[in-house]
Amino acid sequence: MTQGPVLIVGAGHAGFQVAASLRQHGFSGRIALINDEAHLPYQRPPLSKAYLKGTGGPDSLMFRPDKFYCDQNIELIADRAIAIDRGARKLNLASGSSLDYGHLVLATGARNRLLDIPNANLSDVRYLRILDDSEDLRRRIASSKHVVVIGAGFIGLEFAATARIKGLEVDVVELASRVMARAVTAEVSEYFQGRHRAAGIRIHLGVQVTGIEADRGKVTGVSLSDGRHIAADLVVVGVGVLPNVELAADAGLPVASGIIVNEQLLTADPNISAIGDCALFESPRFGGSLRLESVQNATDHARCVAARLTGDAKTYDGQPWFWSDQGDDKLQIAGLTTGYDQVVMRGHPAQKAFSAFCYKTGRLVGIESINRAGDHMFGRRLLGMDRSIAPVQAADPGFDLKSALA
Repeated sequence: MTQGPVLIVGAGHAGFQVAASLRQHGFSGRIALINDEAHLPYQRPPLSKAYLKGTGGPDSLMFRPDKFYCDQNIELIADRAIAIDRGARKLNLASGSSLDYGHLVLATGARNRLLDIPNANLSDVRYLRILDDSEDLRRRIASSKHVVVIGAGFIGLEFAATARIKGLEVDVVELASRVMARAVTAEVSEYFQGRHRAAGIRIHLGVQVTGIEADRGKVTGVSLSDGRHIAADLVVVGVGVLPNVELAADAGLPVASGIIVNEQLLTADPNISAIGDCALFESPRFGGSLRLESVQNATDHARCVAARLTGDAKTYDGQPWFWSDQGDDKLQIAGLTTGYDQVVMRGHPAQKAFSAFCYKTGRLVGIESINRAGDHMFGRRLLGMDRSIAPVQAADPGFDLKSALA
């Protein structure tokens, strides 16, 4: 069991969950949560979904009210961590103060990858990552007429669907040959491309934005690599994220495409852990290093670290799952479907409810489900048990999936 205060840098899903789980496991020492946003810790997925549509205010996003932190004796420190003194076990803050730690948890998350093209810094070019971004876009949606979305990943398409529902003209520009190309199968990409186009969203594939067009500082459109121009009064960018590794790197901790941690989520310093979007962790389940961006990964990492700090050390072996709400469709993914070599369909896209069962060398590695929550839950349970079903069984609508769990 750790001795001394536990400091947590970052108050997203991972940071909040570490603090809450430590108290659930009976840790009685000091817990301080360093939060560089002017809000109580809050949920992020609704920012590009329900909240963006105008449902509820900021309070609807908070994990817990202020009373929870008082009752649990969890200190919320509104400040920014700027340096780690590993020898002295101190965390230095932007305000000039420093805090002692017995154990330090880095839950620093990730930040948006920024555009590097002409006029990308104009005020009408926006990103979506934090609550203030979503609040700003809620206002802009109400006053804009035509938006260009750069990037057809989850965030870009979620925003595009909401903007279209709100009555805006919407164009989506994507360099890849299909939407969500790095995340889903071609079959699922094709379905969502069709659904978004049927809703009136124009999708431009295999092309990139080369410049933002403007008149007296106001966005008027974008120029594309194929010579075309698209009019717009708002540009929203979703071209991926970069993990926040600088605090760790400056302290001499090994980093790559994330802060490098072992199977128990410890850095090279036994007094420092890293979790969530910023962590590049060793995965026995997948036989290599992973960095995942999901609520599941963040919260499961946090629970694993809280258990270790209270005397129950275990190897992290979480089963990944993800989701995305786009218009009337819910996409749910169980497992990691990258590297598959066979896709088996269960159900049919024409029914607007189907699943793509993904196999690698004959073994199920993941399931992508659209509006079939039962298939998703089956996948999470089956993969969590490290079991599989044959492709012919997945394709057979008469095959009882529950029997595979017996």
